[in-house]
Amino acid sequence: MRQLSFRFGRSLYCHRGVAHAQVTPFLNFPQAVQMMTLEERRAILHWITQHGPFWEDARNHQPDDWLECNGNIVTETAVGETGWCCLNGINRGLISLSPSNWQFSPVAVNHVTNNDETRSIDVINCWDTAEFEAILQATPTQIASWEQLSASAIARFTNLTFATNAFAPMQGHPFMNGPAERILSLLEILDRFKTCFNADGQRTSEGHEIYRNFFTGRKEDGGHGALFSDSSEREKNNYEATLTFTHPADANKTIICYWHGKVQTPPLRIHFSYPIRAEDPLYIVYVGRKLTI
Repeated sequence: MRQLSFRFGRSLYCHRGVAHAQVTPFLNFPQAVQMMTLEERRAILHWITQHGPFWEDARNHQPDDWLECNGNIVTETAVGETGWCCLNGINRGLISLSPSNWQFSPVAVNHVTNNDETRSIDVINCWDTAEFEAILQATPTQIASWEQLSASAIARFTNLTFATNAFAPMQGHPFMNGPAERILSLLEILDRFKTCFNADGQRTSEGHEIYRNFFTGRKEDGGHGALFSDSSEREKNNYEATLTFTHPADANKTIICYWHGKVQTPPLRIHFSYPIRAEDPLYIVYVGRKLTI
């Protein structure tokens, strides 16, 4: 299934902790892997200990999100992460092992909000290789270059205003599907957020939910912090010139964009204008490697 993912330009995410998981009543993962051939053993250990990609490096849900599946709490699990993403417009699915207790689809995930409202989503789950391949074949072709990423983003996210050279910093870097998907997910959130204002210019309830989910959060909660955040005071003092860009609407002017969206692995950033208001364009001025240290 992982090889199929690569063939179709997709990424199959795992958790770093799987390398130490208890996989049977009597065997942990390293012990179970010893039963494989040498070639299989090398391949799977390289995958789960080094290559990944690992979903917790680019997690979206927070440790305090209440996520349930079949009456069990699935916060900080792949099921919880996938359900949360699907509920928030980020397309994800699950891969399960056979045999296991997870040979059913769809997987129903519930998210209990801070207002005690329950949102539910059915997540596609695959454990059969042939079925997985059929799903991949029915899915639109994946982006395969930074140029395609730029063209797709500009065409899709019409509520955003991209600087002409916004994606130029990505040129020369090896293309990676996982980070490309992450960039599109972040841009999709910004695109949705830009529409979440009423006729009076006030943020709607959906806008407040997006702000809470993606623009707030603390690293001490156990994650990487909010997906979108302001630069620190140290960064503002040390990198003001670096974070000053040519204004997309007037080449004779400049715009400082301290606010940014984050891709953790590798460290990429999307710098954009802030605050986000109904009457002002939301400028995307930079997509590339992290500019601060």
